[in-house]
Amino acid sequence: MALKQLDVRGEICPYPMMKTVQALKKLSPADQGLEVITDHAPALETIPTQAARLGYQATIEETGSPEWRITLTRS
Repeated sequence: MALKQLDVRGEICPYPMMKTVQALKKLSPADQGLEVITDHAPALETIPTQAARLGYQATIEETGSPEWRITLTRS
């Protein structure tokens, strides 16, 4: 029951958001959520917005320059 991971580094919009939505829809009820790793700053707005529509809360952590971890968990 850990977080699934999705690495979308090197991808530009709209692909990080699209791949995140696909991954969220595939999560089982036992999965806690999804951890998305991105180096594309616009994804910091698009991914949390789309995840919220699916019932997920987002937390963003800067892990590099530029690199972020977006943790999406069920609300």
